[in-house]
Amino acid sequence: MSITPKQRAQRAADAMWAGDNASQSLGMEILDVDEGSATLALTVATNHANGHGICHGGITFALADSAFAFACNSRNQSTVAQHNVISYTAPAHIGDRLTATASEVSLTGRSGIYDVQITNQDNLLIAQFRGMSRAIKGQLFPETDGTAS
Repeated sequence: MSITPKQRAQRAADAMWAGDNASQSLGMEILDVDEGSATLALTVATNHANGHGICHGGITFALADSAFAFACNSRNQSTVAQHNVISYTAPAHIGDRLTATASEVSLTGRSGIYDVQITNQDNLLIAQFRGMSRAIKGQLFPETDGTAS
């Protein structure tokens, strides 16, 4: 029985999430995945704050990077980051609910480009991230000819 692209993306996300101790330990949640896209969220806690009392940029980056990872692995092709860049546009504060929405911009051969917008609960843009991916050998779950095993 063949599976839809959304089902494939969900199975790939489930397989990745099972071993993603970093994202889980930071308090991230997967809200949605589909082919070439993913949405993750995180509530900023006191342990996410830097010396200025705002969300550490590395936490915001990690949230964006995780959304990027789930988006670029959504086709069940093992894929890693090749290059990422982030621009911070507003601070996030303790208690803010951050949402990272990753969207595929381009996929050509083994290389992909993804944009991730990180917003807070008021839809204020906190950061803009661009990630370049590179497909490597392997899959996240066994699959042959578009069918799930």
